[in-house]
Amino acid sequence: MKIILLQDEKKLGRKGDIVNVSDGYARNYILPKKIGVEATPNNMNDLKLQKAYEEKLAKEQLDEAKALAAELENKSVTVKIKAGEGGRAFGSVSTKEIAAAYKEQHGIEIDKKKIQLSESLKSFGTFEVMVKLHPQVSGKLTVKVSES
Repeated sequence: MKIILLQDEKKLGRKGDIVNVSDGYARNYILPKKIGVEATPNNMNDLKLQKAYEEKLAKEQLDEAKALAAELENKSVTVKIKAGEGGRAFGSVSTKEIAAAYKEQHGIEIDKKKIQLSESLKSFGTFEVMVKLHPQVSGKLTVKVSES
């Protein structure tokens, strides 16, 4: 019996896969636990439509990420930190502070987990910070660290 999997199953396959299983296994395990449905023409069409919708969503997310990456290239964010003795920075700038400052200055929210610091920003100056917006798209954000 052909089955369309509705969720990932360890020994059968991933969600959306069409697998061939014995009739008893399908009737007694897969169908009652709603792990999969029988591969009827109607269900096959639903699967095809669902995959097309998911591809469309993925493309839209990729386009949005590319647009945001282009916008990040043109803008910079200024973060102010305290200065210690001799004009040295007191502490360092975190990704949380960068995300909050960007939202405050430009009105666009960036997830702090997507900001990647190669090293901690412990001095004053201008730095390039990578922002991973999508698995395929990264953008550069200019961060200016100044004395408050």
